[in-house]
Amino acid sequence: MKFRFFMIVGALAFLASCASVRNPVTGQYERTVMDERSELQAGQKGHQEILKEYRALENPALQAYVNSVGQRLAKSSQRATLEWHFTVLDSPEVNAFALPGGYVYITRGILAYLNDEAELAGVLGHEIGHVTARHASQRATRQQAAGVGVLLANVLGAVLENKGYSGAGDLTNQVSQIGAAGYITSYGREQELQSDQLGAEYLAKNHYDSARMIDVIRMLKNQEQFSQEIARSEGRTVPPRANWLASHPSSDKRLEDIRQTALLHHDPKAASGREAFLKAIDGITFGESREEGVTRGQQFFHEPMGFALTAPTGWRIQNTSSELTLINGTGDAALIMRTVPAEAGTTHADIVQKIFNPINGRTAQTTINGFAATYFVGTARVQSGGQTGTQSVDATILTGPKQQNYLFLHAAKSAEALQRERETLLAAEKTFRALTDKDRLLARPWKIRLAVFPQGGFAQLVKRSAATLPHAEAQLRLINGAYPDGVIKAGTQVKIVE
Repeated sequence: MKFRFFMIVGALAFLASCASVRNPVTGQYERTVMDERSELQAGQKGHQEILKEYRALENPALQAYVNSVGQRLAKSSQRATLEWHFTVLDSPEVNAFALPGGYVYITRGILAYLNDEAELAGVLGHEIGHVTARHASQRATRQQAAGVGVLLANVLGAVLENKGYSGAGDLTNQVSQIGAAGYITSYGREQELQSDQLGAEYLAKNHYDSARMIDVIRMLKNQEQFSQEIARSEGRTVPPRANWLASHPSSDKRLEDIRQTALLHHDPKAASGREAFLKAIDGITFGESREEGVTRGQQFFHEPMGFALTAPTGWRIQNTSSELTLINGTGDAALIMRTVPAEAGTTHADIVQKIFNPINGRTAQTTINGFAATYFVGTARVQSGGQTGTQSVDATILTGPKQQNYLFLHAAKSAEALQRERETLLAAEKTFRALTDKDRLLARPWKIRLAVFPQGGFAQLVKRSAATLPHAEAQLRLINGAYPDGVIKAGTQVKIVE
């Protein structure tokens, strides 16, 4: 009885905290924990967090172009008076998402795979739909009603948590978490369908063929199929979805819903805006950027920081804005490399003390290709849920070019896996070296360029693209909307990678 009483009190408190807000799309009033002022505040705060995790792409012309398309669509929406913001993020991820209050993001990664302005409008229109229909506010309200704390990360869709160096207790399970985080948690099917309907409506109002939304979903599913086929051919575990579909459910039923929705506004005579779109993306980086470093086979090069690293045979390289990870073939051990912030100290002894707060352990000084390094094996104090615990640590501190300190964490899912792979982990970090002139040539990022499709087809087009582009023909088919066996007319302007 006491428990039920508290549940009733909690429910009454929740209802009392809600405002009644008219949904601009449905016209109906909703009980919500986020009125429009709260939405704007959440969006403004979330925007700053997004830009800490991802940089805005330094391409004023492309930013202006995407913004112009987005603003036209937004002015056709049910929330035209919002101050809308459209930002291209400098990320190779194939993604787009929105925050409450009119903040919409699209990555250069997805732009490389789109083929005209109508497809761009389809992506932006869908995300605008999430904002106009107040989907983030609805989700936040449901979470609070269910007793889930409405933290900023939940409201914004699980913005990545940057744990810095206080997360020593997470070292043993980081491998299983690699790639698991994303910016937007999944919306419900009804919300997705509503956003598709709204996006199609906005496209039609701006004289685009709304059926191009189907082409976007088809492209993303083709990309997913390509990733799965490559993984199988290389004997790797099929990767989870890593594109826009990862946060936007893609069941056959939903695809059929999209098809039916888009065809309601189908206009085959509508302009595609292909020429303007291709001109806008000509020259953008394809894949990893110079600022984040680039992967070429088993090699990783970071030109601005002046170092290179080689992954062991059979291991794969995962590069993010916060860390570089070399993962073994079975996925149960990894070498995780991070930069050490200046506030952690200047000497290796200070860094070990600051990062790990060790209870005990041993250190050994050495050099790696001329750079001072310190191995540390011991037990660290960790804080979790207000409780103090301990965690075994196996790591290396290294001072590299430009006196930048790096932390190499030897992580594994179990002590047995760590013991089995420890020699390989140590050998991998010993490949750390200063960039050579030859390395600097390989460190050049790839760019999207425009070309005329040749009479010889994709086999001939490959010869004009980057020689080291893996699975080059399939990649070129993907970025030109012809995967797996589509046909393109000779003389058509297409994209290549140089």
